[in-house]
Amino acid sequence: MKLLQRSLVARIVASLLAISALAMISIVVTMVIANSSRGDAAAINVAGSLRMTIYQIVAALQRYERQPEAAQRERVEALSERFHERLASPRLTAALPAAEEHPLRAQYQLLQARWDEVLAPQVTRAIAGGGREVDALRQTLDDLVGDIDQLVTQLEQNSEAKIQLLGVLQILFLVLTAVVVAIALYDIRHNLVAPLHQLVVLAREAGRRNFGYRTRLNGSDELALLGRTLDTMAGELAASYAALEARVSHKQAELERGNRVMQVLHDGSRALYGGGNDLCASAAPMLRRIEALLGIGPIRLSLHDPVDDREMPILVTHSRSRPTYCRDHECHACLLDPEPLALSESGQAGCLLLPVSVGETLLGTLEVWYPKDRELTDSTRRLLNALTDQLATAVYLQRRIEEQQQMTLMNERTIIARELHDSLAQSLSYLKMQVARLERMQAREMPREAQTAVFGELRTGLDSAYRQLRELLTTFRLKLEEPGLASAMRQTTEEFAKRLGFRVELFFDVPPHLLNPNEEIHVLQVVREALANIHKHAYAHWAAVTVRFQQARLHVMVEDDGIGLPADGSPPMHYGLVIMRDRAETLGGEFAVRNRQAGGTLVELAFSPRTARLIAQQPASEAETTALQHGHRD
Repeated sequence: MKLLQRSLVARIVASLLAISALAMISIVVTMVIANSSRGDAAAINVAGSLRMTIYQIVAALQRYERQPEAAQRERVEALSERFHERLASPRLTAALPAAEEHPLRAQYQLLQARWDEVLAPQVTRAIAGGGREVDALRQTLDDLVGDIDQLVTQLEQNSEAKIQLLGVLQILFLVLTAVVVAIALYDIRHNLVAPLHQLVVLAREAGRRNFGYRTRLNGSDELALLGRTLDTMAGELAASYAALEARVSHKQAELERGNRVMQVLHDGSRALYGGGNDLCASAAPMLRRIEALLGIGPIRLSLHDPVDDREMPILVTHSRSRPTYCRDHECHACLLDPEPLALSESGQAGCLLLPVSVGETLLGTLEVWYPKDRELTDSTRRLLNALTDQLATAVYLQRRIEEQQQMTLMNERTIIARELHDSLAQSLSYLKMQVARLERMQAREMPREAQTAVFGELRTGLDSAYRQLRELLTTFRLKLEEPGLASAMRQTTEEFAKRLGFRVELFFDVPPHLLNPNEEIHVLQVVREALANIHKHAYAHWAAVTVRFQQARLHVMVEDDGIGLPADGSPPMHYGLVIMRDRAETLGGEFAVRNRQAGGTLVELAFSPRTARLIAQQPASEAETTALQHGHRD
């Protein structure tokens, strides 16, 4: 009982068990009564068939009385035997009560005794005797029908009694179940629904941030204990919520400050990456705004000198003087404040030293000074780390741009020197040899006719050198609206279209950044030389330039519909074709000049670009692949 008083779950379980027990008992009783009623209908049918058999016996005796034949006697005997079998049938005897004093069993025994002791012998005598026996037997059989009717009536009453008993038991169990359910509902309403309602109200109020509501549940069950616990928890949540609100307000202010700092970093990135070499003018405003937002300062940026292995201060916010290595005395980014802050004041300020680095490369250091009574938070340190990363990226990109500019300048000088060496220098060397030859001929006082040939060769060489010089000047003076070989090809075809008097078609299908500057110059010079030959010798009305990249090779074709070559090959000692073949050998490709089937000339150059060769020769190991990728990004 104490358990039921203390536990709502135990009471609900007890109610469910009681309802289940009543249901199980009702089911068992119903099954027992139904099982006891099994065969009642069959017994009633058998008892009713006894009455029919009596009538059949009477009818058979009447026929036997009129026609005393053997067949009629056998019919009467068969019916008598059937009545005896049905009277002793298990379907009838199984439906009888076991008690000897039961009226139904007594009636059955009376009926059986009358048949065995009186009627069966009379039927036998009637078959063997005369008509007097038959008349008396019919009267006795009629009396037996009344006993059978009474037996059938008692069987029906016995079956109906079982059904009535079943109905009474069902009503009884239904009433008991309703009582248990009513008690359980009352207990659930007062000890479960009402406390749950109060707990839901407490949860709703807590969701509305009202922690002053209390359930004040009395009792010793689970919900009462839960209510008291939640009341205590609500009080604790009220105190915790107040503390959390204060912390959230502080964190929100810190996040807003961090957001403003990130916005400053984002806005400052444009000045850093687009400010050229003036790092002071681009970084100083951003550092000052970060100091004002975070309440720190001053900040000093020093760059690392890899040669002397020392730090060189280049920027100090709130400084009284310029940095030692200031390069622009027209810049006043460090000297804006009328009352600059000192980097340290006798131990009253702390210093955070942050490396400005990219990977393993140290580019410089960033000194951040702050009041000691105001310790730097983790979010502030993360923001300062983001600042150093941004400064490191800007410094690294600035250095890479300067190195790239130097490399570009050196590459341009190398290309110009190579072009002068491959074309003009060779022509001048040839002219120098011809002059030396002419001097020897004059020293030997050879005939003027022999010297005239040398003069002719000198004149031809000078014309060729002058033409090559003009071609080089034209090539290097091309004003490219867009970088790359495509723009140079487009301008070249437009230039020669004006010379030729008809449009030069251009078919260009090459991925961007495929060729290096040296390869682009060689390809451009080959195309210009081929177009110059068309202008001078072809007498053409149509020309086309095709440059495409296919199967890791660059194919360059210059076609025309002119007169073509006298023989399917290049003319001997043609200086322009020699230069084009030299360029093809320099590129490691193949060069060919031949007549087109449709008429005209085809100049073709095919080679594997340096990029394609690098891809084909790339090592298979993962480490070397990663190193090449890093080298390409650098």
